[in-house]
Amino acid sequence: MPEWRVLIVEDDVPTRDFFADSVSSCGQLHLVAGVGTFEEARALIEDKNQVIDILLTDLALPDGNGLDLIRLAGRLRPSCEALVISMFGDEDSVLSSVEAGALGYIQKDFTPDNIAHTILEMKDGASPISPMIARRVLAKYRALHLVDQAPAAAAAGAGGRGAGETPVAGPGRALLSVREQEVLELIARGFSYAEISKLKSVSVHTVQSHIKNLYTKLAVHSKSEAVYEATRLGLLQPPSAADAR
Repeated sequence: MPEWRVLIVEDDVPTRDFFADSVSSCGQLHLVAGVGTFEEARALIEDKNQVIDILLTDLALPDGNGLDLIRLAGRLRPSCEALVISMFGDEDSVLSSVEAGALGYIQKDFTPDNIAHTILEMKDGASPISPMIARRVLAKYRALHLVDQAPAAAAAGAGGRGAGETPVAGPGRALLSVREQEVLELIARGFSYAEISKLKSVSVHTVQSHIKNLYTKLAVHSKSEAVYEATRLGLLQPPSAADAR
């Protein structure tokens, strides 16, 4: 099984030690270092001789911002995945983290007991996020989506589409590649990663990459949310009895 190398950036020593102990006790994870400052983390990220697969970082550091570390890692280490754990649980902080490249965001007040398990879930294609944060972000995302769609809806109405005409494909369809659309449809039908891998003659890792892209494009964090949002956007037809496996 692969071993993922983790860099922890957290200025609170007890919290950093808690994360480090969880990572060190997991056979699939290797602790690169646990540091408390932006500059220490920057030096490690810029060190070409250092392998870092996962960046676990706080946002509020004494000498900088964790968002800048995520962006730096994204530029220098495209395969490095970032998970944010921070006291800031507002929507703007979460959305800024996602825009910077983070794949998960957990508020410190709701930090899971087993950080290692959360990291492995992320490497398996999930985007960890605490329930409270998820609700706030989804509410804001939907509000923003409605605002973005309002001009298009008004323009469509002004275009005078005839009664009974079929509308064009949903607004999000162009977001997905052909393979991502195929994977999405199989997810909706209840197929597992391994089953999709066999059906499409690709590796499970490739399937996970497609699903990770789906989560990002649909701004969701689970299969059920992906199916719901894709259906709402017109990327999937509502399930029928004939779709049951």
